[in-house]
Amino acid sequence: MYNPGGRKKETAQTPSVGLTFIQEGFPAALNVKCHKQPELRITMMDKTAATEAKIDRSKLQSCLVRQRELFAREHLRSAELFEQARSSMLSGVPMNWMVKWAGDFPLFVREAGGAHFIDVDGHEYIDLCLGDTGAMTGHAPPAAVEAIVERVRHGTTFMLPTEDSIWVAQELSRRFGLPFWQVALTATDANRFAIRLARQITGRKLILIFNWCYHGTVDETFITLEGGIAGVRRGNLGPAVDPTETTRVVEFNDISALEAALKDGAVACVLAEPAMTNIGIVQPEPGFHQALRDITRRTGTLLILDETHTICAGPGGCTQAWGLQPDMLTLGKPIASGIPAAVYGFSRDVAGRIAQAMSVGDSDTSGIGGTLAGNALSIAAMKATLEHVLTEPAYERMIALASRFTEGVQSVIQEKHLPWIVKQLGCRAEYWFSSEPPLNGGQAAAAVDSDLDCYMHLSALNAGILITPFHNMALISPATSEADIDRHSQVFRESVEAILG
Repeated sequence: MYNPGGRKKETAQTPSVGLTFIQEGFPAALNVKCHKQPELRITMMDKTAATEAKIDRSKLQSCLVRQRELFAREHLRSAELFEQARSSMLSGVPMNWMVKWAGDFPLFVREAGGAHFIDVDGHEYIDLCLGDTGAMTGHAPPAAVEAIVERVRHGTTFMLPTEDSIWVAQELSRRFGLPFWQVALTATDANRFAIRLARQITGRKLILIFNWCYHGTVDETFITLEGGIAGVRRGNLGPAVDPTETTRVVEFNDISALEAALKDGAVACVLAEPAMTNIGIVQPEPGFHQALRDITRRTGTLLILDETHTICAGPGGCTQAWGLQPDMLTLGKPIASGIPAAVYGFSRDVAGRIAQAMSVGDSDTSGIGGTLAGNALSIAAMKATLEHVLTEPAYERMIALASRFTEGVQSVIQEKHLPWIVKQLGCRAEYWFSSEPPLNGGQAAAAVDSDLDCYMHLSALNAGILITPFHNMALISPATSEADIDRHSQVFRESVEAILG
């Protein structure tokens, strides 16, 4: 196990800034210095290198068994609490996703600070999952904690605005270029509200999403393509309406399919991440975003960009970094340093159309908003996060460390001649068990190797490193250190060497 016991002290490292990385075939405007634009790169094994290494599947299975046994031995208290929890919580956890980890039970956390947390068995971990982006700020950043505690002392929710809300809206406008904003509690809510508003002001029923996208638990988005045919996504529980009746779905980067799906003028909005992140990182092909914007404008379709994960690209997400021009934008998770909060913004034209469609008398029964949305605590936490935590200098350092992560993984891929790739978007990076980067969600889903995923996650966890459970992705916080990244590179190497034939 990695450093069991008390939290170690980290010395802040001076980031390397102004680095230039080139991704062949990507728009020249995006191949720029990382303190100006997000790091967006793909590195692959040299195809002229020696014969590709082979994963020994029998070794893999043996190693996986040993890692599971080690996990069980080292986490007795977590196992005990999990058994207790099963008598009072569905699946033994307060939220059903918390069961989806590589071990046979989830870790129970005792405390966290910065880029580390300690479990109830006293083991310390480097956190590269960061609550699947919810803690991208690092755990308990001091500036946010101070503002949160101060707000709690003076009341947290009034269903009335506070002065901080003006500052937050103005800062969001500065970062993302949209002049009007509203506040919700989750990105799911923000996406739901944006979709409802799009339907209202366009008079259209349908929406369009990209295959294998993820936008929270929005009913309309649980739809995938199987053999080119749209259907309910596997695992979708109790849908009120078959999503094929509400949603069209095409592959990301497929401009012809996008054009065909929108040409009849029946779609109210396209809901999209600037780059896909929840089926792994799938980057836009050259010209895709320009085509997406041109087609949506020509067909009268509103464009909603969900920056909840792609806020990793910089202070204004991909929207600012790539000069995108959405009609609406949604953002949640890290924006309030772990306090539930989300926002959705509008262009001036969209805001005017919304104003014409709403009345003060019906504002509380519109299906938009909520009693706790825009509460004073969420607003105070957002102000502190935007002003003091997710700042330009913080991103420069985070992106540089993500590049260090990428280079560490790539060095092993190259040395061992693995047919794998590693990808990076800003302060987010991941490795894939495939030789070519997927162009869309369908290709990404087909490249999943469940046994390898499970082994690499559990091997890292037993060595004191937590990565995102849904894929092999690492996220860098302002508190992450060079030592944390180098530790991952070492563990990654050891994990790979144990399963090579």
